[in-house]
Amino acid sequence: MKLPGNLRVVILMLVALLCLPALSAAQYFGRNKVQYRSFDFRILQTERFDIYYYPEEIEAAHIVSRMAERWHARLSRLFGHDLRGRQAIVLYAAPAHFRQTNTIDGLIGEGTGGVTEALKRRVVLPMSGSLADTDHVLGHELVHAFQFDLTGDDPRDRTGLMPGILSFPLWYAEGMAEYLSVGPVDTQTAMWLRDAAVRENLPHIRDLDDPDYFPYRWGHAFWAFVGAKYGDRSVASLIRSAANPSTDLVGLTRQLGTDPGTLTNEWHAAILARTRELADDGSAVMSMPRLVLGRHTGGGRYNVGPRVSPDGRLVAFFSERGRFAVDLFLADTDTGEVVRRLTTSANDPHFDSLQFINSAGAWSPDSRTLAITAVRSGKPVIALIDVRNGRIRREIKLPGLDDAMHPAFAPDGASVVVSGNAGGLIDLYRVSLTGTQIERLTNDVFADLEATFTPDGTGLVFVTERFSTELDRLEIGPLRLAHLDLSTRVVRGIPGFLSGKHLSPQVSPDGRLVTFIADPDGINNLYRMAIDGGPAERLSSIATGIAGITSTSPALSMAADGRFVFSVFEDDGHSIYRLDPDDTMALVPAAATLQA
Repeated sequence: MKLPGNLRVVILMLVALLCLPALSAAQYFGRNKVQYRSFDFRILQTERFDIYYYPEEIEAAHIVSRMAERWHARLSRLFGHDLRGRQAIVLYAAPAHFRQTNTIDGLIGEGTGGVTEALKRRVVLPMSGSLADTDHVLGHELVHAFQFDLTGDDPRDRTGLMPGILSFPLWYAEGMAEYLSVGPVDTQTAMWLRDAAVRENLPHIRDLDDPDYFPYRWGHAFWAFVGAKYGDRSVASLIRSAANPSTDLVGLTRQLGTDPGTLTNEWHAAILARTRELADDGSAVMSMPRLVLGRHTGGGRYNVGPRVSPDGRLVAFFSERGRFAVDLFLADTDTGEVVRRLTTSANDPHFDSLQFINSAGAWSPDSRTLAITAVRSGKPVIALIDVRNGRIRREIKLPGLDDAMHPAFAPDGASVVVSGNAGGLIDLYRVSLTGTQIERLTNDVFADLEATFTPDGTGLVFVTERFSTELDRLEIGPLRLAHLDLSTRVVRGIPGFLSGKHLSPQVSPDGRLVTFIADPDGINNLYRMAIDGGPAERLSSIATGIAGITSTSPALSMAADGRFVFSVFEDDGHSIYRLDPDDTMALVPAAATLQA
């Protein structure tokens, strides 16, 4: 279906913000950017790389330098090619710093994860939350560096024709970078494919140029299929080919020994077979979530970051329903009626960023105040919003932090815990609301995210990579659940699934259970287990998946009565659902193998 012109422009604007790396043909630097600080860059040199960093991120720079050398080793083997000359990487500690860069022409979208520019083949990126996210973005950008090197892009070419990878369609270049940096299996990409399969809207390969098909996801899916059927060497060989699918799709498929129609049919068959297989696996779960808000019921196309109030009456969420910007709204959880808009970012420049992609709000225990983390003048703040009128009651600066996200109110309402970024590394911090004290709760290189208090206020349950990552060997594992005792500062892992990620933990009112999002079978669904660990029960059977915009965006919250509110990817967008205790059924899934 073709969208009306004005709506399509807005949707494409939002799609461009989906936290993804990108190619850039930038040739002029620093135009139209507000720069709030200067960065004292130093150079960390490795065998092949020059890492540009500033002193506060030296520890992160050393980790990134090791990642970069490993990515070069992997990609040089795949492509049979070493990058010519030394490769520059310009590293920023936080996205707010990255958006001030003068290395890239023009403004950088809030969700842009990194850029590889063509003039000097420089990779520019911020630390991206978890080490796994940073590793992914870095790998993606270095694939672009190889693409530039292999296809001979040179924007100084006197013909001005800009040859090479920049002349290829976006799905081809970006999809290849996603495939080679994420691998063939990705929960987010698979979610988009299942949604299209359910809607009977799978594209022909020749239609992938259409911007209605998000190039990163569909390009990733295409290359994953080609790699699985023909081998990764075929991926490497096709980039050396002169067959541009925009103008010579027949020539490109001929190199695989097939034709566009046959390749499309085989690709579709593989997607449909996997979709049917996963749908059959989930048919036994009979929980009955109810739609609160979707694109056809008063919401926008993207309704994300839902946070239900403790009394269960209201849900705060981010949406582009106003069509001009992503704002923060309140809706009634029973009727889905939008009560009011809490922010007006389209015409109010109060904040540089609402952190809508990677964060969400937090309700005070009395359901009267919503805390959000935001960026103002390049620095992180906590804004306390009166939900009755949308006014900001108070704004709390966070000195010493480069970024902050995932706020969580303490049960007594006296403090808020955030995931704070200092020098590119993310730990938990407690911020007093009665004074100005900021207390660091964890301190290591592993990302600690999405904290929530236990009901008695003595501990936090949060998401971390500390129990799945071996930094000495640079083996970065998926996000797990952990518990922090606030009196002793002891962190213990909560045994969960051996495979896949664990996100958005919510502790039951009695403090005995934790409900979270996990994907042990490749689909994001709700799971529940004892706060000390398994066995895990599955609570939902969503065909597409419970998810936010990115693979680690917050997507689940819980009211004091045990009601869950979460975002679901469906109909090529995000809807908000609720699941009440009386409508919840559970089973122990076959995949419920626990980690030690």
